[in-house]
Amino acid sequence: MFATPRMITVEARVFGQRKALFPQWQPHLTLPADAAGRTPLRDLIAAVVTSEVAAFHERQQQRQLVRVLTPAQMQQGAEVGKIDAGGQDDEPQAVDVQDAIAAALQAFEDGLYYVFADAQRITSLDQPVTLHEGSHLLFVRLVALVGG
Repeated sequence: MFATPRMITVEARVFGQRKALFPQWQPHLTLPADAAGRTPLRDLIAAVVTSEVAAFHERQQQRQLVRVLTPAQMQQGAEVGKIDAGGQDDEPQAVDVQDAIAAALQAFEDGLYYVFADAQRITSLDQPVTLHEGSHLLFVRLVALVGG
């Protein structure tokens, strides 16, 4: 197995909703890949979750710092109803990356979301995925029907 760094675009949506769950982001992932450049979906999900947990911890750390806000940032905060300069004493939320990976893999196995790589649906955690620089990865969360 080779470790290949790739910059891809990741997006998450909820089935039946036009708006994305959050803005697209471009994590720089180092993926284990075979000689043909393929990575099992299981490893791809683990890499995305690991990247997002690290980003979450970074955001928590940044929120604890007191920042000086520009007038534009204060205006923007006033428009959404919250001006935040950080410096909060909230206890950081602990997130175990292995638990997060296990939960994401179990949710896929339970059919709670679909994964598409460059518009191709990936149906198994062991299915090899070929990603290249600039690939688009889409997670689609399914919504259970009420009473069904």
